[in-house]
Amino acid sequence: MHENNLLSLIIFAPLAGAAINWFIGRRLRNEKIIGIIACSSVGISTIIAFYLAFKSKGALRSTEPIFDHLWTWIQVGRFRADFGLALDGLGGIYALFVTFVGFLIHLFAVGYMHGDKGFYRFFAYLNLFMFAMLTLILADNFLLMFVGWEGVGLCSYLLIGYYTDRKEAGDAAKKAFITNRVGDWGFVLGLMLVFFLTGSISFFTKPEHGVIGALQAFAGMSVDPFTWKALFAGGATSVAILLFIGAAGKSAQIPLYVWLPDAMAGPTPVSALIHAATMVTAGVYMIVRCSAIYTHAPTAMFIVAIVGATTAIFAATIGLAQNDIKKVLAYSTVSQLGYMFLACGVGAFAAAIFHVITHAFFKALLFLGSGSVIHGMHHEQDMRRMGGLKKFMPITFATMLAGWLAISGIPIFAGFFSKDEILWKTWSAGEFSLPSPIWSKALWFVGAITALLTAVYMTRMMVMTFWGSERFREKRVDGHEEDAAAHHSVHEPRESPWVMTVPLVVLAVLSTVGGFIGVPYALGSLFSDHPVNYIEQTLEPVVSHVPARLPHGEGTDVTEEMQWLSPKPQQLDGAPAVHALEGSATANAVHIHSPEEIRQERLLAIVSVLIAVFGIGAGWLIFQKRPLLQMPRILEHKYYVDEVFDATIVKPIAVVSREGLWKLFDVGVIDGFLHALGDAVTEGGRLVRHLQGGFVRSYAAIILLGALVLIGFFAYFGTQALDLAR
Repeated sequence: MHENNLLSLIIFAPLAGAAINWFIGRRLRNEKIIGIIACSSVGISTIIAFYLAFKSKGALRSTEPIFDHLWTWIQVGRFRADFGLALDGLGGIYALFVTFVGFLIHLFAVGYMHGDKGFYRFFAYLNLFMFAMLTLILADNFLLMFVGWEGVGLCSYLLIGYYTDRKEAGDAAKKAFITNRVGDWGFVLGLMLVFFLTGSISFFTKPEHGVIGALQAFAGMSVDPFTWKALFAGGATSVAILLFIGAAGKSAQIPLYVWLPDAMAGPTPVSALIHAATMVTAGVYMIVRCSAIYTHAPTAMFIVAIVGATTAIFAATIGLAQNDIKKVLAYSTVSQLGYMFLACGVGAFAAAIFHVITHAFFKALLFLGSGSVIHGMHHEQDMRRMGGLKKFMPITFATMLAGWLAISGIPIFAGFFSKDEILWKTWSAGEFSLPSPIWSKALWFVGAITALLTAVYMTRMMVMTFWGSERFREKRVDGHEEDAAAHHSVHEPRESPWVMTVPLVVLAVLSTVGGFIGVPYALGSLFSDHPVNYIEQTLEPVVSHVPARLPHGEGTDVTEEMQWLSPKPQQLDGAPAVHALEGSATANAVHIHSPEEIRQERLLAIVSVLIAVFGIGAGWLIFQKRPLLQMPRILEHKYYVDEVFDATIVKPIAVVSREGLWKLFDVGVIDGFLHALGDAVTEGGRLVRHLQGGFVRSYAAIILLGALVLIGFFAYFGTQALDLAR
């Protein structure tokens, strides 16, 4: 076991930054010092993460994780939870892009939040979030992961509600906090069931500490049957569904997605960091981390795929009709998260992580770009009041252009490779987690339509923002004159300062070339005899593979006789034999790319490009002529989901709480009993006080009466005692 104490610095450096800014920054009130402390703390985490990932025998260059055991946190009977960190291929990938993108967003925020009265408070919260997110990623057990899980939820609440003078920000913060608690209920129950089934909550087996990995225990279990009864059987499927409930809350999947669009009430850097690049992908991280559980729960994987596909297309349709530039990106995020869960549901765990990475690049870029637009437009977010901004903000326009092409799926931009990989893995998915082969084609069709809608609504956003007439000079929008429009019309848009544009340029470069780290074999083989997919290679020792089901009638005697350490000879060369695996894992680890499979994947890649081009073209033709085209009202009002939730859940709970729990039970029963008891004591005292009249003769009479009672008492019982003695 390889240990390195530098690992703990990755999480504690941002925590130190948060503490310094909170206790010292609030007294200094110096933006330069506060910004340096906040950015430096995340920069330290970034440098250490890159060092531990790429050094000799680093996390991304070795199959062995790096551990940092700080102390044993809880040990009661068989239950043991360490405060220990681990950095393997999956954690290393997440740590790299979370710290690096987080550093760029911190740098951008220095310029964006300039002049804000709560500057120190904002960066203290932002650093605290980085501590919680990195704890979630690097935790070596479920319980410590849950600490980070709850920590990012708390920080999200603080940052969404940062503008304490805005009611919508406070309401959005509460909505996010409460909705995530629903998901956390599933996470906690899943954690308990994991311990019940395996006797461990650790992700890794650590013989030095006497810890057995829970995931290893699941890997040794039999696969649950593909039946709905398995959901309630208390096995791997039950665990997978409970954990997915937690993931759906954190990663904004139907029906727990409603908090994320409202979370745009927070500052734009918050939207870029928390609601695009990091926290909302925590659910995907957890599912991929627990892939050993999901590959033993085909029913749960089917549900994950269906929910992911439904969320993807549902949110994409809503994004078509939003006029707030951040709301468009918010629903785009929900939709792209659906893509990631679709990939997990069909067993393409590496493709899901690949899309997490590329999405972090281009969506952080788009959110920061929208923040630059909002900053340049003097905090205007309505795209109907924009237009023609490309000549005023050339750097913002050029960088957002890269993000637009990346999310639309245009080669060679990063989003093309990851989205195409998900669509191909969905098309070619086996029957392990799907009832029949037709389901893979249906899910691919949903993903393809989502890709088309994505290209359309992102084109609409770009056209309404950067092309067309300069509507910010107009005082009327949709026929209604508003003071805000008149106010904003006197300002000229301006380009953002360098501290905001430099992160945009870096993210634009990553959104352009970042996809080359995971080029699929079918596309990479066009340019190289032995293409390497670095994402799959890195995640190979970490993720589990979906068991292959051989058609009826085909035997397995060949694989029983020998285990190939490299692909069998064929017309097209496959990947080099870089893995020496044992047992049945070899068949899964070394994938043979048949000519027919390569031909199909290339054909679908061409289809994906045509879909993206058609979506961009359609969006351009429609919205270039009519940028203020009124979209269907049902889409503009988001299918009235919030209204339905309010009518069926929020308001009934409020009525029951107010009329039943408060007025009836609290006021009527509890307060009524206490008041009745107090009234009884009061009335009793009122009656007894007549004995204290203040007259001596009354007191003498009472004393005489008392003496007579005592004499009578003793006389009576004394007579009874004499009779018994006789």
